[in-house]
Formats: sequence, C-alpha cells, structure tokens
Amino acid sequence: MLIELSVRTNRRTEFIDITPQIEAAIREHRIRDALCHIWVPHTTAGITVNEHADPSVARDILFQLNKVIPFDDDYAHLEGNSAAHIKATLVGCSLNAIVQDGRLKLGTWQGVFFCEFDGPRQRKVWVKFLTD
Repeated sequence: MLIELSVRTNRRTEFIDITPQIEAAIREHRIRDALCHIWVPHTTAGITVNEHADPSVARDILFQLNKVIPFDDDYAHLEGNSAAHIKATLVGCSLNAIVQDGRLKLGTWQGVFFCEFDGPRQRKVWVKFLTD
C-alpha cells in the first residue's frame, strides 16, 4: 500500500513535522505492525528524524546548513538552486521507521521532518507500509 501525503511549505528552507500525518495514515489504514518506508520524490527536499519537542533544534539545523551551504556561491547550475540540491543530498530522501501496535516507534523526543530547501512549494511524501 502506497500513500501520498501532501506538504505545503511556506519558506525557502524549513523543517515541517509530518509525524501527525504519518500517524493519521497508520490509523486510517489500520496498520498494526509494519516497516514504514518514507520517500521524498524531490531533488531539493529531504526527510529526517530529529527532536520535535523543541522547535529551536530544527531552526539551529537549518541555520547551520544555510551557513555551510550558502544560497549564493559560485554554482554552475543555471536554475539557481544548487544549494538546495546539495542540502537535499546531505540530508537524504528516505528513511525507515517501525510501526508497532498501531503507532510509530520513535524515541521520546523524536519526530519525522520534511525538509524544504527550495520553497515555498507544494510537495509530496510517499509512505509505504511493509507488513508480514
């Protein structure tokens, strides 16, 4: 079963906690125990797991990524978004999470974040549940 989530981003770079959307899909499709594969089909966006209890963590990560990989540099890519491609490559476009007893099996402070590096845009996230 493949589920497509829609994510609307509002800024050039941002982390959006999509944990609630994934958990809603788990409930809606009555998934009990599975491997949840999450895939971002964009070359200027990514996916990660990190702390979602304190929003300053995501801001700090973005601040450092933007400092290390500036938007304006001597890039050859004519579209002007090379920094977004580089950030997406470093963060990655997929992850796996465990679903146990109908819930994502995350650590106490963990959440799943969609990582926008070339927004604002309307984006997709594909979620596949692999069961026995």
